[in-house]
Order: sequence, then structure tokens, then C-alpha cells
Amino acid sequence: MDDQNSDEAKHKRMTERRNAGYERKQARATIEKGLLLVLTGPGKGKSSSALGMIVRGIAHGMKIGVVQFIKGAKATGERDVLTKFPNVEWHTIGDGFTWITQNREQDIATAKRAWDQARTFIEDPSYDMVVLDELNAVLHYQYLDVESVLPVFAARAPMQHVIVTGRNAPAPLIEAADLVSDVHVVKHPYRDQGVKAQRGIEF
Repeated sequence: MDDQNSDEAKHKRMTERRNAGYERKQARATIEKGLLLVLTGPGKGKSSSALGMIVRGIAHGMKIGVVQFIKGAKATGERDVLTKFPNVEWHTIGDGFTWITQNREQDIATAKRAWDQARTFIEDPSYDMVVLDELNAVLHYQYLDVESVLPVFAARAPMQHVIVTGRNAPAPLIEAADLVSDVHVVKHPYRDQGVKAQRGIEF
């Protein structure tokens, strides 16, 4: 058998194994439920991943609620576009990064206001997807108690998806989640090269 035929035979065996594995997974995946997704870690892309799911949800006609914690009212491309869709309600309830405010009491009060809005979304079963951007940071700084957040998640409508972003997700939230992605940084233009935040990339 020449090298080309040998390579083709190997490729055929490999793809057959992959297909068999895929079919086994498909056969086992019989549950349909709303998911609690946690996107955490120090790398870039957590909020961007959540935004991608919002776009998917819009395409499926889902009703979506978004609450941005920490982040201030500075205009962003994603908010400007996505809030044009009638099935998306978006609230940015933050005063900016904590090292900017330098006021813990103010940050706690703002976090509680944002969480009140988040609860309004979660407790309304008409919302198919709720995105809580940077909630992990709020929990990490203990502006909110994770033990008061988890029961609200647990009591949500059976088919409602909740997506939580931000670095330093607390262990109890990770334990409760259906999906956890830990995003790591390998290189970053701001950190490593002194490159400013870029339009279309960061905002």
C-alpha cells in the first residue's frame, strides 16, 4: 500500500471513530433544560462569548434581559446594536471599575440596584435568557453574597438560561453551574504592548 492509500485508510478509521463517538453522545443527550453558564478567568472574551449567545437568542426569537454590573454608562457598539431589537432589554447599572469609584459603600449600593434588576428578569418566566455581565466581579468583591444569589438562580423557570460573566467566579457558583469556561490570557495588546482599547474589539 502506498503512502497516499495508507493516509486515506488512517483518515477513514479516525473519522469513523469520531462519528461513532459523536453518535453515542447524541444518543445520551436526552435532557432539555435551562442552563446556568459561567464564563470566568483572566483572559479576554468572556463578555464577548455572552454577546454571541445573545445574537443566537435573537435569531431564535428569544426574549433576553441583560444587566451589566461594574461597567459604566460609556457607549459600546454591542449595546447600541442589540438594544435596537424589541426582544432585548438592557440595563447598564455600574459606576465603572472599582479602582475608579474608590467608594465601597457606593459600589455595594450600585451592585444591589443591578441585582434587583437581575432578579426582575430571572423571576419573570417570559425571559428565555438572562445575561449578568461582570456579576462574578461583584461576588468576588463581596458587594453581593453568593449564597443569596444561588437560590434565585435555582428557582428560575425550568427553560430559562442564565449567563454569568467576569473573572474570579466564586466556588459555590462554579459548583452550581451547568457549564463553566475558564478563559486564560496568553498575550494581550494592552498588558503586553501598551496598545489602547480598540473600537470594535473592546467597545
